[in-house]
Amino acid sequence: MATRWGICSAGKISNDFTVALKTLPPEDHQIVAVAARKLQDAQVFAKKHSIPQAYGSYEELARDPDIEVVYVGTIHPFHMSASLLFMNAKKNVLCEKPLAMNSREVKAMVAAAKMNNVFLMEAVWTRFFPASLEIKRLLAQEEVGEVKMVRADFGVPQMHIPRAVEKELGGGALLDIGVYCLQFICMVYNGEKPESIQATGVCLDTGVDEAMVVTLKFSRNRMAVFTCSLAVEMPNDAIIVGTKGTIKVGPCPHVEPHIISGEWEGDPVPSTRTPSATQLPQQHRDALRS
Repeated sequence: MATRWGICSAGKISNDFTVALKTLPPEDHQIVAVAARKLQDAQVFAKKHSIPQAYGSYEELARDPDIEVVYVGTIHPFHMSASLLFMNAKKNVLCEKPLAMNSREVKAMVAAAKMNNVFLMEAVWTRFFPASLEIKRLLAQEEVGEVKMVRADFGVPQMHIPRAVEKELGGGALLDIGVYCLQFICMVYNGEKPESIQATGVCLDTGVDEAMVVTLKFSRNRMAVFTCSLAVEMPNDAIIVGTKGTIKVGPCPHVEPHIISGEWEGDPVPSTRTPSATQLPQQHRDALRS
C-alpha cells in the first residue's frame, strides 16, 4: 500500500519536494492533500500537482485521517509549531532543514515524537544522493585511512531574497545553507559530536549572519572547517583528507548530483559522475537562487 503524504505549505520548497516525490512509483507514494494559510494558495498548488484535497489551514491537514506522513515546508521559524501540530495528531513528520531555529526547539520536537510514537526526520536530501552513499561506502572500507580533515564551502548570492536575510523569516547563512556543510561533516564523522566548535562571521543590519567560518575539533585530533556566505558565489566543493588519501567532491555537492574524484595508496582514481536515479529538474538545482 502506498504511503499517503500531506504537504504543509504551498511555497517553492514544497513545490520542489512534490516534484521530486512524484518521480517515485505511485504505488509506493501518494500525495493526498496540501494545506496553506490561504485556501486559494492550496487550491492552486493542488491543481498544479493533481493533488485531490486542498486545505486552508494546517489544522485541517492534521485532522485528515488519510494522512500518514506530512512534509513540512514552511519558513524556518514555523518548523517547530507545524511539526508539533502534526505529531500531536499522530502524524509522522519530514521537516525541511533546518529542523528548528535552536536546540530548545529541537528538543521539544524530539520529545513530541517520542511521546506520540511517531517518526520525525530533518529533510536533508543530500544524504540520499548516490555520491553521498558512495562516500559512506568508501569511508566504511577505510579507503582513505583515518580521516583527519574535512573542508566544505557553500556560498550563493541571496541578498535579494527576503527569507534569506530577514531575521523574522529565519534568515542567515548558517541556517539556510551552512547546514549543508555541517551535515556533510557530520556524515563523514559518522554523527560524532565535536569536542569544540569555534565560529566567526559578519552580520547584516537585519541581525542575521551574512557569512561565517566554523572550525570543529573532533576526538583523536581530527578537524573540520566550513565556510558559508549569502553574499558571494564560492567554489562550493568539499574535500575529505585521510592518512591514506583524499576524496574530492564537487562542484556544488550540496544541491545537485556531483562528481567524486579520489586518490589513495598512491593510485589516482578517475573522476566519476554519480547521477541520481532520476535526472534532477533544473528548478531543483536553482532552488537556492530564487
